[in-house]
Amino acid sequence: MKKLAKPLASIQPEYDYVIIGSGYGGSISASRMARSGQSVCLFEKGKEFLPGEFPDSLLNASKEMNFIKGKSTSLEKNGLYEFTMGNGINVFKGCGLGGTSLVNANVSIKPEDRVMQDTMWPEAIRKDLASFEEGVSRAREMLKPNPYPENKNGYPILKKTEAMRKSADFMSSPFRLLDINVNFETKTNHVGVKQAKCTNCGDCVTGCNVGAKNTTAMNYLPDAYNHGADIFTSINVRYVKKVQGHWQVYYHPIGIGRDNFDAPLLFIKARNVILSAGSLGSTEILFRSAKMGLKVSNRVGMRFTGNGDVLGFGYNNDERINGIGLGNKGTDQIANVGPCITSVIDLRERDNLEDGMTLEEGTIPGPIRSIMPNALIAFSRLAGKDTDRGFKDYFREKFREIRSLFLGAFHGALAHTQIYLVMTHDDGNGTMKMDDEGKLTLNWEGVGKQEIFNKVNGEMFSATQALGGTKIPNPTWNNLMNYDLVTVHPLGGCGMGESAETGVVNHKGQVFAGENGTDLHEGLYVLDGAIIPRPVGTNPLLTISALAERSCKLIAEEKGYALNYDFAVPSNLDGEQTSGTGVQFTETMKGFIGLGETEDFEKGFAKGKIDNNTFEFTLTIQTEDIDAFVADENHAGRMIGNMIAPAISKEPLSAYNGVFNLFIQDEGDKERKRMNYNAELISPSGENYFFEGFKDIYNNNVVDAWKDTTTLFITLYEGNLPGGKIVGKGKLVIKVSDLLKQLRTVKSLHPKNNEEGRKAIGEFGKFFAGNVFETYFKP
Repeated sequence: MKKLAKPLASIQPEYDYVIIGSGYGGSISASRMARSGQSVCLFEKGKEFLPGEFPDSLLNASKEMNFIKGKSTSLEKNGLYEFTMGNGINVFKGCGLGGTSLVNANVSIKPEDRVMQDTMWPEAIRKDLASFEEGVSRAREMLKPNPYPENKNGYPILKKTEAMRKSADFMSSPFRLLDINVNFETKTNHVGVKQAKCTNCGDCVTGCNVGAKNTTAMNYLPDAYNHGADIFTSINVRYVKKVQGHWQVYYHPIGIGRDNFDAPLLFIKARNVILSAGSLGSTEILFRSAKMGLKVSNRVGMRFTGNGDVLGFGYNNDERINGIGLGNKGTDQIANVGPCITSVIDLRERDNLEDGMTLEEGTIPGPIRSIMPNALIAFSRLAGKDTDRGFKDYFREKFREIRSLFLGAFHGALAHTQIYLVMTHDDGNGTMKMDDEGKLTLNWEGVGKQEIFNKVNGEMFSATQALGGTKIPNPTWNNLMNYDLVTVHPLGGCGMGESAETGVVNHKGQVFAGENGTDLHEGLYVLDGAIIPRPVGTNPLLTISALAERSCKLIAEEKGYALNYDFAVPSNLDGEQTSGTGVQFTETMKGFIGLGETEDFEKGFAKGKIDNNTFEFTLTIQTEDIDAFVADENHAGRMIGNMIAPAISKEPLSAYNGVFNLFIQDEGDKERKRMNYNAELISPSGENYFFEGFKDIYNNNVVDAWKDTTTLFITLYEGNLPGGKIVGKGKLVIKVSDLLKQLRTVKSLHPKNNEEGRKAIGEFGKFFAGNVFETYFKP
């Protein structure tokens, strides 16, 4: 499978839709808007992972763990596994192309009708559940949920599933296999992506290295790509602004070195913006946008819920479970572990909706299995409750613990441990706030003391009692930790409502334009779990997806788009990546521009210096294939970044469609070479400019080598093409301190391995140094 994300420098200055986030809401929005014929740009904060690139060991997993707490507001933090520490509740979510779908358990289950009929939902949804059901059908059509195929096509009945059947019988409660978004046959799927069948490795929640898991990176996102959407990763969106009838999206590209130069944010223009960065991300962007002047409801950050999530363990059961993922021991053979979740004890049919819950089994992913024997022994002593007694049972349990300690997680107590994930109905009164330093905080002190969690604890005890094990609650759910909770299903923060007094968005996700009333921001939407106004009592992915499908259809109808749902568009995603290894670096140059000077660069520089008309840029230059770059006589790379020229624009300008040419022959003088810099500029106030610069590489004195390679002669034109009215001319230079910073930004792009990366950087350095030597030192 080819990568979906395009090079950073391919970003265009304006789109019909800019979509922020690539989980279920963002991926669906990108697919549907692209299918409607709109130009679409999707920004994802995380990186792109293909099957086989997810961590399969504790060391590799630890490199992708991003813990967010305290006052840090770093723009560069970026890991697949993102943990946000709050007051009373903590959140785990995925951060990569595909969002949390990359690290969830893929369970597609509808909420009860009673949930959707709750008055917390806008009347337009409650009175038209058929539109919600249509959204469910559309999501199922793309995500392809199906139950685990017991005793079919070589798939065995799983011991963890059999244990759940035994628990359900003991509890006199309904059991069933769940619909999960997992592929159980090798095939090319409906959007043209070749997928392998599930190998039962159990590593769904650290990332599927087989490619069998139907994440949004396997369906909605490739579908968006097939219909022309531009997808970009490692983009940290900060806020949005409404200017002159369009939206401006301000962002920071991660990992390219702009932070070394304290470079300002970049921005692009959009007719419409869809926030789909998740409950925390979308809420944070709206908070920050409000600080920048956007009028929104005072309900932003309210009605946060953890969806009643509770993690627990049935530790050291008499029954073997095999609930440990294979990690780096995975093979192509069908194992006996199974997908992360396959079955449920459905306890939702209670007289009181709020007492209902779903109890599902899970697996411990392979990359963290090595830490589990010691951890669960400790947790069992701290908070565990044994469900059976007797000397014989005691010695059997101790023997299994010793086996786990000495032989590892595939043996003994760990191999006899059932993992439980329960979802129920908390009161949804958590809050998110943004402090003065721009840091999002979660606040829900005492949430774990709600009575419903004692009931959940009781049901987990019963399920474990049927298996003769020790019930261990969530390790943070104890008096010492003030009964803190951990959720993998954060919802709310931008909840739906009838007006700004009761919600942040309306029934289709459109943002209310102020603190009261029903006025709406034209072209601004939130479509993800943030808009759900209450817990749904079960896995929420299908609810989120159905609402996003519903909203996209309504938006298309309202705006007159022809939204086509068929799969006739051919895919070009099959096969391997064909491009070689590229090189990237970020450069800052500073100087002066003389406004009104149209002939002479030195005069422009002198005039600009007298008038204090400073000019500087921070540009990232990318070559996608260093071998092709060297072989091409134009030696062309691409550029993106921004320029600061206070005399021209009070705010930084963003540079797009930039072209960089390194050491090309001067057409008028065979003794000269040039480095060319050309880019379109857009200003926040709406003006367009074209930037043209060159470095004159000519040996009239050996000591000129430094001066020539660090001096740029610049011309600025009105409009977005060269040849327009000249605004001014001048000169920029590289300071030694900035050059040293620049050297730290040099990195390889998409190398197959470390050796390929080093080789590409070496080739670039060799080409640069060779041209300098040829020009200034060769006899």
